[in-house]
Amino acid sequence: MVIHFDLSAKKSQIEELEKEQVAEGFWDDYKKAQSTVRELKLLKDYVETYNRLNGEYENLEEVFEMLNQDADSELQEIFEEDFTSFEASLEDFEIKVLLSHEYDQSNCLLELHPGAGGTESCDWCEMLYRMYTKYAETKGFKVSVMDYLPGEVAGIKSVTVLIEGPMAYGYLKSEKGVHRLVRISPFDSGGRRHTSFASVDVIPEFNETTELEVDDKDLEVETMRSSGAGGQHVNKTDSAVRVTHIPTGISVKCQSGRSQHDNKDKAMMLLKSKLYQLQVEEQMKKVAEIKGEQKLIEWGSQIRSYVFQPYKLVKDNRTEYETTDVQGVMDGKLDNFIFAYLKTLVK
Repeated sequence: MVIHFDLSAKKSQIEELEKEQVAEGFWDDYKKAQSTVRELKLLKDYVETYNRLNGEYENLEEVFEMLNQDADSELQEIFEEDFTSFEASLEDFEIKVLLSHEYDQSNCLLELHPGAGGTESCDWCEMLYRMYTKYAETKGFKVSVMDYLPGEVAGIKSVTVLIEGPMAYGYLKSEKGVHRLVRISPFDSGGRRHTSFASVDVIPEFNETTELEVDDKDLEVETMRSSGAGGQHVNKTDSAVRVTHIPTGISVKCQSGRSQHDNKDKAMMLLKSKLYQLQVEEQMKKVAEIKGEQKLIEWGSQIRSYVFQPYKLVKDNRTEYETTDVQGVMDGKLDNFIFAYLKTLVK
C-alpha cells in the first residue's frame, strides 16, 4: 500500500489511551476525558480502516494472479469493479490520514469578503458562497449563516457561516486566501473583461474542551438592528450583536439567532474561534522557526484563479493543480484541489 501509515505507532497510542480511560479519576476532568475519548475513537477508526483496506488489497492481488494464470472475462469484470472501488476508498483514507492535526477535526467558520471592485466583486463573493454551500452539501455538512450583509446592487458585502461536519476545518482550511475571477462582466454594458477578487478566511470553531480565557473587561458589546437575509425577525428588533475584543481589535457580529441573548452567545463563540485561530497560527510560526521553514502561513496570499473568458480554467497557484471544468468547480467539486493541497503538507 502507498500510504505512509505507522500502524504500530497507532496501536501503541490506542493502548495508552485505553489505559487512561480505565484509570481512576479519568472523568474528573470532563473536558480532557472527552478529548481523549474522541482521539481514541479516531485512532481506532484509522486502524480498522487500514486493516480492511489491506485485506481488500490482498484479495485483489490473489484475483490478479488468478487472471494471469487463467483469463476469465467475468472475473476480469468483477476485478475491475472491485479495483475501482478500492482506489476510491484508498484515496478517501489517505485524505483522512493527512487530516491528522488536532484542529482538523473541528467544525469551521468560513468568512467571505469582496475585494475592491464594487458590484462585480460583491457578485463574485456570492458565487463563492454558493460554491462552498454546494461543497458542504456534497459532504453532508450543515451550513448555518451567522452574519450576512448583501451588496447594494447585487451579491454579498460579507458573510460568515458555520460549517458543521466531520473534519470540516481540515477539508476547508486549504481555501483560506484570495480567490481571483476573470470574466466578461454581466454588469458592464460594454461587455468588457473584468478581474475581481474575494477573500476567504477559514477558522476552526472554538469548543469548550479548549482552554481560552477572555476577560469581560476586554470586551465591547453593541446591539443593532439586523439586516439582510434572516427571516421574519430581521429588521424588527435590535437583536443583532457585535462584540469587539479591545486588546486585539477583533470584531465579530451575529444576527442569525432568535434573540439578542442567542446572538451574543454565537458572537462570543465566533470571537473565541478567531482568538483560537491566532493561537494556532502562533504555534505554527514557532514550529516553522524551529524547523527553519520559510513558508508563508499568514492569510492574504492569492491562492487560486478562476478564468471564465477568454478560455475556461481554474488553477491553484500553490499546487499547480488545474481543471477546465469551471462549472463543476462552481458547483462544489473541490475535492481534487483540496487533496492536492493536503499532499503538499506532507514532509
